[in-house]
Amino acid sequence: MNWNGYVKTLKEIEKYQRKVRKKHARNKKMYTRGKQDAGVSYPNKVTTTRSKSSPPGFGAIGEEVEADSFDIKEALEPSFWIDNRLDSEISQRLTAIANDFIEELDIDAKIEDIRFTGSLANYNWSKYSDIDLHIILDFSKFGAEKAVLKGFFDTNRILWNDTHSITIHDYEVEIYVEDVNEEHISSGVYSIKNHKWIQQPIPREEKVDVATARKKSDNILTRINMVDRYMEDSEIKQAQRSIKRLKQKVRKMRAAGLKSSRREYSPENIAFKILRRDGSLDRLENLKQKAYDKGKSIK
Repeated sequence: MNWNGYVKTLKEIEKYQRKVRKKHARNKKMYTRGKQDAGVSYPNKVTTTRSKSSPPGFGAIGEEVEADSFDIKEALEPSFWIDNRLDSEISQRLTAIANDFIEELDIDAKIEDIRFTGSLANYNWSKYSDIDLHIILDFSKFGAEKAVLKGFFDTNRILWNDTHSITIHDYEVEIYVEDVNEEHISSGVYSIKNHKWIQQPIPREEKVDVATARKKSDNILTRINMVDRYMEDSEIKQAQRSIKRLKQKVRKMRAAGLKSSRREYSPENIAFKILRRDGSLDRLENLKQKAYDKGKSIK
């Protein structure tokens, strides 16, 4: 950002702060407490998610992402698990969904396994959880490059997820397609096809460092806001470069967290979940499409 752009941003932040203070008098203490600046999360406390229209570097008052939603539960989600096995009706329904998805693709593919994973197959489930339904295929049997196959399946599963809104006990079903030889890092993986745990989660006391996670998510969010600035200033190529780097950074951040000793409970993975919950990742994807369209348009 050049100097004029920086000054313009500061003025917007000041204007936005005045507006928020006026509309949200009950939050005045948060802006004046101690020596911290507005928008800075206090230690061990998740304050709020960010408004999509907020200026770069400033946190707006929005829908709260509660810190206690990351707490570790004492038991698996009781609506899904009976005597440590997935409820039979849920198992049958998820199997039907997976089979229908593959059938609609009109390809000759044998499903190697159907797996239930994610927070609902673990002790860190919450009201924000999704049903992570992984369809396992053997990519080597298709006679095509793995990258091409992955692109094909990713495109179709994203389209399916955007088109359908299937919920089970108020949790939304999300489909993923995975190669049988692909490493899936999770401490809870259940085979629906074989009715048994591949990786059974272990209940344990785990302190989630939400404050560090928030700092990491704030950093990503600030950079997403910068992309908005580039788009407004018609700096499309710069916006595209930033989007590409940001998507790579988010992928590396989460991968690093999942490969660490804390895995799902790492600050990096929690930061990813915060960004997904508050819509920041969807917003980044929309900016990518918008930048592409603008870059190819002629006024």
